[in-house]
Amino acid sequence: MITSFIWLPASLFAGLFQAWRTAVQQRLRAELSVSGASLVRYLYGFPLAMVLVTAYSLVHGRFAPRIDSQFLLLSGAGGLTQIVATNLLIMAFGYRNFVVGTAFSKTEAVQAAVFAWLAFGEHLSLLAWSGIALGVAGVLVLALAAQKLKAAEILRSLGQPAALCGLSAGALFAITGLLVKQATAELRLADPVAGALTTLAVVMLLQIVMHGAYIAWREPATLRAVVVTWRTSSQVGILAGLGSACWFTGFASAPVALVRIVGQVEVIFTLAFARLYLREKTRPQEALGLVLVSIGVVLALLGGWTRG
Repeated sequence: MITSFIWLPASLFAGLFQAWRTAVQQRLRAELSVSGASLVRYLYGFPLAMVLVTAYSLVHGRFAPRIDSQFLLLSGAGGLTQIVATNLLIMAFGYRNFVVGTAFSKTEAVQAAVFAWLAFGEHLSLLAWSGIALGVAGVLVLALAAQKLKAAEILRSLGQPAALCGLSAGALFAITGLLVKQATAELRLADPVAGALTTLAVVMLLQIVMHGAYIAWREPATLRAVVVTWRTSSQVGILAGLGSACWFTGFASAPVALVRIVGQVEVIFTLAFARLYLREKTRPQEALGLVLVSIGVVLALLGGWTRG
């Protein structure tokens, strides 16, 4: 059910910020471990989340969220799945290039649709499902182009480390969206933005505690590296905070699957960043995948509009 059409611009901007953040994070990966590159998202993103909550309350009036044990449990679970998903995505970059790692993780759109249907009975229109099909087809074309595989070899490619990391990351990102949506609903706030920003601040705080404790135990040197690389790390954190604020707002006001489908515009931005920021070449097959993903997003938008 769509409660506010703010989900649409939120989903589009989420895709932009996520692609931008991932591009910067890919360069940071050369200076930090997988866990360190993931931690900076929350460590430097949390202050921004608090600023967003405070600014929103000053502009729109104070709000009193209902924070209970159920909310904290859902927020903690969502934060944990996002941590693991982020680490898997960064690991995927180590096996294949920037575009491929993101392309495989973008199967999260169809995974989110299936999980939401099984767990919460969220139904999408035929147009939206058509958008999912085309979007997934576009992702597969991107993967085929990057790995130089023939169509008959696509199934075998799914057993490669990069594909497994990307697919697993997509599944966990999809589950993260569902957990965040349920956590936000627990706040009992009529304003979806207020609920989303509150959930974001709590989730990021819990992530700092969970992930920070793990790194302090297993990789103490990484904590110093995270501070030393503050210039780049803070950029990742700010972009992650902005992206998550948009994702959480989308989840709070529309079906998770629909938000994830429209968020596939990230693939479009990813190709742009890969070419302009990371200097990677774009192949003709990647252009075809780009077109398919674009059409898929448009169909999903139409499906969401007619259903909403």
